[in-house]
Amino acid sequence: METNDPNSGGAVESDREEGLVGSFAEQLAEAFGIDASVETTRATDGTLEVVMDGADVGLLIGKRGATLAAIEELLRVILQRQAQGRRYSKVRLEVGGYRQRRQEALESFARRVADDVAATGTPKILEPMNSADRKIVHDAIVAVPGVATASEGEEPRRRVVVRPAD
Repeated sequence: METNDPNSGGAVESDREEGLVGSFAEQLAEAFGIDASVETTRATDGTLEVVMDGADVGLLIGKRGATLAAIEELLRVILQRQAQGRRYSKVRLEVGGYRQRRQEALESFARRVADDVAATGTPKILEPMNSADRKIVHDAIVAVPGVATASEGEEPRRRVVVRPAD
């Protein structure tokens, strides 16, 4: 039985996954009427990375990345169904550099909030975020002395709280 672990000799299965998600992404862009390039690669951790770029790819991002997240979930489901009980790869979708820009903006925002909390001693409650965005905020603030973070609430209203460190 082949696996998708790049270290286990599952190269055929890995190639099939790349072709499957690449083809789906190309057909999706075509259905949206977008001229986009699609590139699939493997990250060092085995994650299948799909990069879509071109004019008007903003349609594939949506408000706050909602469309991008939905497409990424579709890609994950496609791999899950194709795997039929076997292990399958994680998928990360990048459209027009959105995730990179979003990460940089969140890190900058998180550091500003942390600096404010450290200076004033007043906790700040951030807007609800998805788990990936919360992780970016937690990771950015961990390096700021004098503050701590915690996630509070239930999905989909879960949010980061930045407090002075004890």
